[in-house]
Formats: sequence, structure tokens, C-alpha cells
Amino acid sequence: MTSPSEPALALGAVTVVMAVVALLLALSRRKQVRRCREMDAALKSAEARKRYAESRTQDLEAHEERFRAEVGHLVSARLPALALNLISSHHPVPGLLQEKLAGPEDAELLDSVLTRVSEIVLKERRRVDAAARAALRGASQDSQALSYRLQSELDGLQREFTGSRHLTHRMLAADHLNEQNLRLIQRTAIVCGAWPGHVRKDTYVAEIVTGASSRLRGFDRIKINSRIATNVGIVGRAAEPIAVACAELMANALEHSRDDLAVDVSLIQTGNGNVSITVDDAGKGMTAEAAARGVRLVSADSQDVMLTELGDPPSQGFVAIGRLVADYGFHVSVDNPSPYGGVRAVVTIPPNLLASIDEEAEPPSAMAPQPAVAPKAERRPSTVAASVTGHGTDLGTEADDEKPSTPDGADGLPQRRRRGPAATTGLAAPTYRAPDPERSLKAWSEFQDGLDSGRTGSDSEETQ
Repeated sequence: MTSPSEPALALGAVTVVMAVVALLLALSRRKQVRRCREMDAALKSAEARKRYAESRTQDLEAHEERFRAEVGHLVSARLPALALNLISSHHPVPGLLQEKLAGPEDAELLDSVLTRVSEIVLKERRRVDAAARAALRGASQDSQALSYRLQSELDGLQREFTGSRHLTHRMLAADHLNEQNLRLIQRTAIVCGAWPGHVRKDTYVAEIVTGASSRLRGFDRIKINSRIATNVGIVGRAAEPIAVACAELMANALEHSRDDLAVDVSLIQTGNGNVSITVDDAGKGMTAEAAARGVRLVSADSQDVMLTELGDPPSQGFVAIGRLVADYGFHVSVDNPSPYGGVRAVVTIPPNLLASIDEEAEPPSAMAPQPAVAPKAERRPSTVAASVTGHGTDLGTEADDEKPSTPDGADGLPQRRRRGPAATTGLAAPTYRAPDPERSLKAWSEFQDGLDSGRTGSDSEETQ
């Protein structure tokens, strides 16, 4: 027979087992809940990361698209504009398409491309320009030497030729055409870095200007007025460079004024010892931009001007002047207006480039302009002259007039005494060396003999 404690024990054991099972189930459920929460959190984090990755991908794609657009804009617009800007600053280089959206690193990278391309293009242009200058310099120097030989031959023929007047004029016209051609070749050679190609001795300033005008077509429109002493000259090493500069300035004045208008050229020596050669034309003048460019070209800082910057056809006059100014030390200004409405160009020659020439040993050319005579000024007669001529007052009266006036006015101020009418005599004109008739006759004798022989030849041809 079973005791009553056994069912209780069994029930207690079952209860304990059930409690243990319930505890285990509770623990398992907690663990499952925790795992579910962790999985939910992981899932949410994965979704967030996915959304972030998608957003990041979209941003990178947008940035790549903008960068591609900027690169396309760089290739299609900015680089061609940079090439034009290197030729003329009037062509601006555009910026980025979207400056606000572009990052600083992208902007710096794209700008560095422009900088590098600019350096490469300038370096290559200088190399090509140097090669072109060398080729032009060689060709110009050869042509210049042949033109000088042709000029010597023409000079010899003019001295020896005794034919008709018509042929004489034709020969003089050929000589003038050769002078014009020689000036153009010489200018090109100077622009390309060559020296003027002609050595002179000390030469009178007036002869320099007259010789420069004879190289130009339309030289008869140039009116030269000299107000310097006849013995003032230019040292030999600077004579031809200054002649070239004067010829280019006068050619510019002739070209930019009408054919019926004269070009005034004035020679004057200033108080500080400089000699100024002023060229005034009556053209339309220059714009502010053209004047600024002209000032830059004729200055000593124009050595970096390339041939491609001189226009088409190239304007070489100012560049040639700038190279001569840098090499020889005189000064040229072209930014002043002329009193006739055109342009005033001034060549200033410092004292170190001037020389005094002995007129007896080296007489000036008969074609050189003579210095203008100063106008006579009136002065009061001296006491000696007045007493001799009898038209003035006596010595005592003249002495009283020369004394300082005494304060005899009502307010105590000195009063001037009125002089009586006195004869006026002119001041003596400034002395300068008058032309020697014998020397002038000798200078013109050959020319006169040529004219006589020409008339004789033409008369004999007409009679036959």
C-alpha cells in the first residue's frame, strides 16, 4: 500500500520541474526578444547605412557630373580664351561655370591647368619668335648691305653723269626709292635685334633731321625750323640711331595726316643742355589706348614685344624706336597733343650724346636749315648816344632818371617819373656764323655744273 507522501513528492517534483521549465522558457523568451531587438537595430542601421551610401553615391555622381562640365568648359571656352588673352588683354578668360558649387580643390586644379598651359604657350611662342627674328635679321642685314652698295653706285653715277635733264631726274628718283627701301629694311633689322647698320662721324643736328626727312615719301611736306647753334652736333655712335628715330616719327606724322597738310619739325636746345626735336602733325591724333600703347613701345622697357603682337601688317616703327632708346640712352615721347590737333612727338637728346663740331674743318651742308634769327627788341638810348646825337637830355637829367624815385606822393609811396620821348634802337641780333660765299659756291658748283650740262645736252638734242 502506497504511502500518502509519495504523490506529494511526485507532485512537488513535477511542480519543481515545471517551474524550472517555466524559468527556462522565460529566459529563452528574453533572449529571443533581445535578439529580435538587436536584429531590428541592426536592420535599421543597415537601412541607414544603405540610405547614406545611396546619398553619398548620388553626391559623388553629381560632383563627377559638375567636374565633367567644368572640364568641358575648360577645353571649349577657357583655353581658347586664354590663347587670345596671351595675344591681347582685351580678350578676358572666363571663370568656372559654377563657382559656388565647385570646391576649392577643383578650382585650384583647373586654374593650375590654365597657368601651366600659359607658361608652355609663352615659352613656345618666344622660341618661335626668336627663330623668326633670327631669320628676318639675317635676311634684312643682307638686303641692307646690298642697298648700301646700290646707294654708293647711284651716288657715283650722279657725280659722273652728264646726260639729259630727264635722265638726271630719273636717277634722282631711283636714289630716293632706294633710300625708302633702305629705311624699311633697316627698321625690320632693328626690330629683330640688329644694330642700325651704318656708322657715322659726329654730325650736325640739323643735318641729321634733314637727312632723315629725305628718306620719306612726301618729304616736301616736312618744314624744319632750327633754333639751335649751327655747331651743335650728335656723337657718331648715336647719329644714325637718332636719324632712324626721327625718320620713323616723321613717317608716322606724314601717314596720319592729309596730303595737303604740312608737318612741322622744330629743333631747340633747352636750358639744361638737352636738344629737343619736336614733330607736330595736324592729323586726327591718337586715342587714349593707342597713346598708352605707343608710350609703352617707345620706352626702354619694350624688349619683350613679340613679332606677333605688332598687328597685320606689323607696325614696327615704335618698336624700333624703343630698341634704339634702350640701347643708346635718348628719350622719345608720343603722348602729347599737337597744337594743330594731331600728335606731338619729341626726341630728347641728353648732353652726353651731343658734340661741338668745328665749322671750319667740317662745314655744314648747304641743305641744312639755318637757325632762325631772334626778333629785334627795343631798348632805351644810352646817355652817351643821346648826348652825341643831341636827341636826348643832358647827362644830369639822365642820371636823375636813373636814380630811384623818392616818396613824393600823398601816401608816401614812391612815384615814377615819366620820361620824355626817346629814340629807340634795336638790340644786336644773336651772332652766328654766316655762310661763307666761297664755301657755298664750292658746295653748289658741282650741282650747278650738272644743271648746265643737262641744259646743254637737252638743247643739243632739241636742235638735232
